[in-house]
Amino acid sequence: MLAGRRMRTYTDAMQAAEIELKFCVADVGALRSAANRLGFRLVTDRTFESNTLYDTADRKLFGRRQILRLRQYGERWIVTHKRQADGGDSDLRYKTRIETESQVEDGAAMAEIFSQLGYGPVFRYEKFRTELELNEGHLVLDETPIGVWAELEGPPEWIDAILAGLDIAPELQSTESYGRIFLRWKQETGSSAENMTFTEVAEAGSLVAVAALS
Repeated sequence: MLAGRRMRTYTDAMQAAEIELKFCVADVGALRSAANRLGFRLVTDRTFESNTLYDTADRKLFGRRQILRLRQYGERWIVTHKRQADGGDSDLRYKTRIETESQVEDGAAMAEIFSQLGYGPVFRYEKFRTELELNEGHLVLDETPIGVWAELEGPPEWIDAILAGLDIAPELQSTESYGRIFLRWKQETGSSAENMTFTEVAEAGSLVAVAALS
């Protein structure tokens, strides 16, 4: 990015290659302190975010490794399409996708358009997201129903430098989507939750606790 230009936030309209890496966070306070020491600047304070993924009944988008997502972030609605980069992931250490997204005025109307075109909701996930930036990259902190994750988005060399600066061990790093992280969590915990929402995860946990006591 050219010096002096405002760097986009992850909610800005764009079409570009998205290069990112997630890592799980055990101590939020320690991560924020380390980020402050590196010079990160707060872009968006802790904000509730709700996401719905859409697909056809026979999961055509999933088969093509694409996603169609409608996100509510605070008061804003954003529609996003993601596909694999041409040639796939050139570096398997990172997740690289071509992302096209735009802010929309009416989320309910957009959902109805999807429905009329044959795309229905297939997965929902929620989180509280805090967004920070430094130079040409972003660090987002996601408080999800199944734990806290952070995500780095930027050029590979920037990601590597930040991982080193934050002292993030390789075994904590992941290129998985939240959908795959959720499925793995379900396998590990035996949860019956179908969506990664705070209500469903909490209710499924309560049922497991009641069953264990009975």
